[in-house]
Amino acid sequence: MRLTSLYDALSKRRTHGQKSLAVLLDPDNLDEAGCRRVLELSEQHTVEYFFVGGSLVMNSRQAALIRFIKSRSAVPVLLFPSHSLHLDNQADGILLLSLISGRNPDFLIGQHVIAAPLLRQSNLQILPTGYMLVDTGRQTTASYISGTTPLPHDKPGIAACTAMAGEQLGLRLMYLDGGSGALYPVSPAMIRAVRQAVDVPLLVGGGINTTEKAHAALAAGADVIVIGNQIEKSPDFLADVAQVVRSFNNSRILADSTD
Repeated sequence: MRLTSLYDALSKRRTHGQKSLAVLLDPDNLDEAGCRRVLELSEQHTVEYFFVGGSLVMNSRQAALIRFIKSRSAVPVLLFPSHSLHLDNQADGILLLSLISGRNPDFLIGQHVIAAPLLRQSNLQILPTGYMLVDTGRQTTASYISGTTPLPHDKPGIAACTAMAGEQLGLRLMYLDGGSGALYPVSPAMIRAVRQAVDVPLLVGGGINTTEKAHAALAAGADVIVIGNQIEKSPDFLADVAQVVRSFNNSRILADSTD
């Protein structure tokens, strides 16, 4: 995959109803042995993206993790930053997150202003992303660090209008996230409402710790499911969730061929 076509490739997959799997790797929670196991599994089971980042990232650990991944895998690495300090030119691209679910100006535009000159000078592919934190049963590190209130779990209409506004502002991806350690995932009703409200690719993460939850998110309209904590706890879950994505895509191909 050519680096310059990452967004186009994702959009094309969405157009054809093909889903993707992203693995979120937190430098603060993953040691070299755990990362090695994830990379080994990614060679056997399709992973479209590695996201690297977290809410409390030490730059030295992030740099080492990205270097380790890039030396052993061709899977694109995208930064998943929570601060302007979390930039690294070793990565292939960056999800430039604007926290549109909250009202903290630092995470809507403030950190972006600080990072802009560095990003302009970098070789990173920039993917402007509307980031929406969703209440999933407990306060997460992301909501605490950002000082924002997540979207109510049972208010899909609020999420839909938030995503719609983000799309109208020119954001190119939407990301519904329950946050690290979510007790339950973003509801299918909310995913479906956002999917119907916008045309841009939709990413969904947080609390997807079973194959049933993964399938439910995909069926509701997620274009990319993001798995993090569960793979940290049990790396072999990667094989299970990759099979869900593959089966979902194969069934879509079969359905298209019989139309």
